[in-house]
Amino acid sequence: MKHALSVTREQDFSAWYQAVISEADMAEESGVRGCMVIRPWGYGIWERMQKLLDAEIKATGHENCYFPLFIPLSYFEKEAEHVDGFAKEMAVVTHHRLIQKDGKLVPDPEAKLEEPLVVRPTSETVIGAAFSRWVQSWRDLPVLINQWANVVRWEMRTRMFLRTAEFLWQEGHTAHATVDEAMDETMKMLRVYRDFAQDCVAMPVVAGEKPENERFPGAVATYSIEAMMQDGKALQAGTSHFLGTTFSSAQNIKFQNAEGQQELAQTTSWGVSTRMIGGLIMTHGDDDGLCVPPRVAPYQVVVVPMLRDSEEDAAILDYCTDLVTQLNALDAFREPVRALLDKRPAKAATKRWGWVKKGAPIILEIGARDVANGSVALLRRDELYDMNGKLKPDFIKKEDLVARVPGLLADIQGQLFARAKARHDSRIDASITQIDALKAYFKASKNPGWALVQWAKPTGAELDKVVQWLKGEKLTLRNVPTDAEAADGTCIFTGGTAAERVLVGRSY
Repeated sequence: MKHALSVTREQDFSAWYQAVISEADMAEESGVRGCMVIRPWGYGIWERMQKLLDAEIKATGHENCYFPLFIPLSYFEKEAEHVDGFAKEMAVVTHHRLIQKDGKLVPDPEAKLEEPLVVRPTSETVIGAAFSRWVQSWRDLPVLINQWANVVRWEMRTRMFLRTAEFLWQEGHTAHATVDEAMDETMKMLRVYRDFAQDCVAMPVVAGEKPENERFPGAVATYSIEAMMQDGKALQAGTSHFLGTTFSSAQNIKFQNAEGQQELAQTTSWGVSTRMIGGLIMTHGDDDGLCVPPRVAPYQVVVVPMLRDSEEDAAILDYCTDLVTQLNALDAFREPVRALLDKRPAKAATKRWGWVKKGAPIILEIGARDVANGSVALLRRDELYDMNGKLKPDFIKKEDLVARVPGLLADIQGQLFARAKARHDSRIDASITQIDALKAYFKASKNPGWALVQWAKPTGAELDKVVQWLKGEKLTLRNVPTDAEAADGTCIFTGGTAAERVLVGRSY
């Protein structure tokens, strides 16, 4: 069976991933190592994610704001663990002017900055400095803000959407009077991310706490949502951090409580990035390209007129225009349907396969015969083929189609999630109790999935020993699921009494 892409997932998953991005016109190299140009279809998906998630963030009481791209180096130096965690990834500005020298542009030695500026890798430090100005009394709390921005982390090994030197994200930052309030915030945003990933991106995730060695630099506790890609690897799709007083101590975020005493504020931070697009690709894509869940698709229905440079073309275009008008007047997922008429001067088959590769949920083809019959040919992106591997368009009346589209979109969204959830659930092995069996599990197949094992929550040198063993097997601890059964045995790594169950897997 021939597919639209030149490489399949089974042949080479990494090459397939790059082919999807290229063939779907999602992004391309920019000329700067590790940075990408996000093309309209890829950015359109991000805009949809941004719109849906932004609404959820605001619904929980947060307000959007913006902080500078450049952060004084001294802000980082106030928090040793944080700066150590990001030191190898920081891009630093040291001069503010260039001059011509020997025919080349070079930094002007006379224009050296008094203090180097770090290009934002994350904003805890600069936002903490602002919080120290904003918060004086318990009446000023809580402070609940979010910003949509770009950040720079100088990655050595890059891959589009998954690990890039510059990426787009939202980062929330909050300050609270008590530990309980801050922890409630941390867990609330973890649930927001979980629901967004599953309800909007149709991507099943496991929400849970990160082990000590995987915490965000400076955090007291880090929580994540972990998604399983089709190759069995884990993708950390979002994080929520309880920072305690780490940054409030460094940045002097103090308030006078109701009894007149000075206290340090309890802070949190949390974020989701364009990495979510990479997760979408590897969760739903197939050997014909991308498959976009309707809720985050820039266009949910694409109408492709089959034009032949004939006198019938005008009638076909009128018919299609009327159909698109009717579709855009419908509602799906409590929003107007997003339908597009593709009038580009190209062959209908070329346009059809272009939209298949882009992953448009519903593709409608309309020719002169369809106009005469008052019908359309419908292709569902999630069900392209019949049992014989042939395209299976559904020929239906125009008025029936209009009535069915909202339900079809809901069904596609549900089917994509159900398919991914079944794959996810079937590839987590919770029966492994011995270290040799764990090792064998990950060697038994190319794409094994994850293991849920009991462990003693070791710290210090004992944890370091576990982490080194995992590195040798190219494995990582993902998170401790919030809904996992209580531990009832011995730790697979240390042999001690287990404290909880942790997910182990290969990761991106």
